[in-house]
Amino acid sequence: MSSLNLDDFTDLIERPDGGVRRDAEARRERQIVPPGSLGRLDELGEWLAAAQGAVPVRPVERPRVILFAGDHGIAELGVSARPAGSAQELVRAVLEGAAPVSVLARRLDVSVRVVDMALDCPPEDFPEEVVRHRVRRGSGRIDIEDALGPDEAEAAFRAGVAVADEEADSGTDLVVLGDVSVGGTTAAAVLVAALCGTDASVVTGRGGLAIDDLAWMRKCAAIRDALRRARPVLGDQLQLLATVGGADLAAMTGFLLQCAVRKLPVILDGLVAAACALVAQRVAFRAPDWWLAGHDSGEPGQAKALDRMALEPLLEQGVKVGEGVGALLSLPLVQAAAALAAELPEKEAAEEKE
Repeated sequence: MSSLNLDDFTDLIERPDGGVRRDAEARRERQIVPPGSLGRLDELGEWLAAAQGAVPVRPVERPRVILFAGDHGIAELGVSARPAGSAQELVRAVLEGAAPVSVLARRLDVSVRVVDMALDCPPEDFPEEVVRHRVRRGSGRIDIEDALGPDEAEAAFRAGVAVADEEADSGTDLVVLGDVSVGGTTAAAVLVAALCGTDASVVTGRGGLAIDDLAWMRKCAAIRDALRRARPVLGDQLQLLATVGGADLAAMTGFLLQCAVRKLPVILDGLVAAACALVAQRVAFRAPDWWLAGHDSGEPGQAKALDRMALEPLLEQGVKVGEGVGALLSLPLVQAAAALAAELPEKEAAEEKE
């Protein structure tokens, strides 16, 4: 019998401090630049103050990129432009500093952590700190079989919770959350379609490395078949992740919920992060108050999920590469909002100096 009760998260997760947010709004009205003239930066600064429980808002000094990695059996059907089981190559590029997220992270002085949950390769291929949470080698082909067994799903979810605790305990003050996967957007699209009650065609996109029309039709058919398997388990979110998710998606869901428990704000990257956030919202309705949508990836499933959670993307640059890149691009915007909210002088102070 599992000791994991997802309903506990509903009681554990509080909203960001509303009183602090009102104080931040009042402070903003006293600053020398007219309220509203900084557009969405005002809202971001106030959101961050509420998340931190601090006025003036503290600078974001220890952000971190967290990437959950895994291979998905559904990729065997040719739903991705990348070969099935090749996520390890993407992970290696990140670790070697050759991936886009690595380049941006160096420029922005942000550390990157990769968490292998289900890469289809021997664990010895990567350092211990990358593989120590791994649940299995690859996730099942969700059109005909479960992605995970019940024990594997729970282990993956608990691993995500553990990673969130590790980050919060180490002093990380904001997370940029992404994935490194092959076939992950197919599984994520199934989750979004199931939870939003839509057809497969509504959520089927082209992926990070764009697929052609034939591959899109294969992907749409795979999502349709997996949806049939998802609908009977919609009432049990952990079973839903086991049936049509995967180890990386289950871990990301646990991670997001525990970040909300620990009051650690998160910037979501693309479709996979959005799908996991949607599952987490089903578990605890207050959890999305701790998240920002970093960017619009152009994936229809992401747009559907963000709309359901009432999250508006910060950026729209057409970034489709995944790996947290789009969300990381939005980090300077959040840091700028924090700096402006904290450092703009108030009218009284400016008048005294005169």
